[in-house]
Amino acid sequence: MLTEPRRRAYLSAMQVVHWLPRAELPFAAPSRPELLLPVAPVEDLDFDVRPVPAANEAPAAPQARSGERPKIEVPRPGSVPKPAAKPAKPAEAEEQAAPPRAAPVPPPRFSLQLLRAGSCLLLVELATGQPFQSRDPSYLLLKDMLRAAGLPDAPQIIGEPVRWPLLVRGNMDQGPEAARDFVQGFVQARLEDTPCTCLWLIGLPALRFAANADGDAYYQTLKLEGLGEAWALPGLELLMDEPQRKADVWKAMRQLMARWKSVE
Repeated sequence: MLTEPRRRAYLSAMQVVHWLPRAELPFAAPSRPELLLPVAPVEDLDFDVRPVPAANEAPAAPQARSGERPKIEVPRPGSVPKPAAKPAKPAEAEEQAAPPRAAPVPPPRFSLQLLRAGSCLLLVELATGQPFQSRDPSYLLLKDMLRAAGLPDAPQIIGEPVRWPLLVRGNMDQGPEAARDFVQGFVQARLEDTPCTCLWLIGLPALRFAANADGDAYYQTLKLEGLGEAWALPGLELLMDEPQRKADVWKAMRQLMARWKSVE
């Protein structure tokens, strides 16, 4: 059985204000007389009873009663709904929308040695990266080529080899363009000291970074701004691996020999 305080607590929790028991409750407080009065009939009440619209019917627009002024709703400044903020794009969508970044170009790797033989300068690829030794097969081949061209077969080595990249670490640009500018500036400075009649470019790195050309220019003469006339030749290692190329070298050499022989 429920006591009166607990019974009222339950009714308050269920939001029941007025209630009447169907039977006499033990331990209940006496009933209030005003609650036992008869309820007034529905017709006497001033209710505006309207039919409930069906689920598939649109609700009718409210109409103002005759003689009654329609109510105009004036929005208050604080009641105006703010537009919903646009959701921020996820990080993945922003990365896809951004243009792709160009991958950094790795610095080229090569070693070049500058030599002088008579009135010619030779920019030669060092395939091993080390300076020429007197008994190196590649150096012996170079001496044979100079002898066949009518030039001294003991060329003078000018300076240290040009090794690229210059720095192992650091933020300096060491890409192909920087390498090309450095090699061309290096050779041009030596030409200002002592001009030459023809610059031999031996090896693909010498051709690529001094003349901005590739292997298609082998055996041809090139006119370079600031460097004069140059002769493009395959590398010494390539000539030893493919001896048939020596015939093309000799054919082109015979057409150019008069240029440096006339100076002597």
